[in-house]
Amino acid sequence: MAKVNIGLDAELVVEVMVLAGIGNPQDAVEAVVRDYIARGHRTEARAVSRDEAERTGGVLPPEPPQG
Repeated sequence: MAKVNIGLDAELVVEVMVLAGIGNPQDAVEAVVRDYIARGHRTEARAVSRDEAERTGGVLPPEPPQG
């Protein structure tokens, strides 16, 4: 895979390292980016499956609150 070098604010990178629990700055940022991409793919998959279910009538709309 091709590599890209970017400049980031040091405070931002330190925050990512602390939140991710990863001591290497490059590994920490890479882990966060990979997680962000994976979440995007999961969201797309859910949206597509919901759209498909609504199109085919497999999902009922939510009921209004009772009371």
